[in-house]
Amino acid sequence: MLDVKDLKVSFGKAQVLNGVTFHVDKGETVAVVGPNGAGKTTLLRALSRLNAWSGSVELDGRPLPKKPYDVVMAGLVHTPERRRLFPGLTIRDNLELGARRLRKQPSTKADDLERVFSLFPKLKERATQTAGTLSGGEQQQCAIGRSLMGRPRLLLLDEPTLGLSVGVKEAIIAGIKSIQDAGTTMLLVEQDVSFAFRCADRVVVLEHGAVALEGPTAQIAGDPYVKKAYLGVA
Repeated sequence: MLDVKDLKVSFGKAQVLNGVTFHVDKGETVAVVGPNGAGKTTLLRALSRLNAWSGSVELDGRPLPKKPYDVVMAGLVHTPERRRLFPGLTIRDNLELGARRLRKQPSTKADDLERVFSLFPKLKERATQTAGTLSGGEQQQCAIGRSLMGRPRLLLLDEPTLGLSVGVKEAIIAGIKSIQDAGTTMLLVEQDVSFAFRCADRVVVLEHGAVALEGPTAQIAGDPYVKKAYLGVA
């Protein structure tokens, strides 16, 4: 579905991504993990055409569109780090903004709202509250729900558990697993490696802007270097 080859991103003289190559197959979840500064968020921004890059990126065998709007219209939807909600709008209004890509009929939009509310019931309880009054976990659920309203073919999730408590992370995991069960393809960036291992079919380890390891989750989780460097297991 998504094929990334020799992707490079630089800011001035700083090379942030250097020849990144990996793929995401239809229906699977791939997690990108690595230390701070490895280039994880830059990777998602590049795929969304928010950063300039060189290399090759194809979506379903076709070159990735050149403009951010066209990338979204092609079905690649990005849930950014720090949520980026509109705090003065209600939860319902924030969610409905995600449906604009498809120019949905009211009945279809209502069906998709119910799907999001079934994934994250607290959003339904608070649908008329403004997004700025929500907790961090509820805001993250709203951000993911907004992306789902666009019926993404490929969902990009940037640090979905950043700053959340263990209990709230469990709610996010449950939601992501339900999204997986519905067949949505996902590429997620995550600092919490244990969380990533619970959600992903395959894992890409990014270090110093390059792919250090890639493989099935069980293989990467069992790698001695990963266990020591990321899980603290000697």
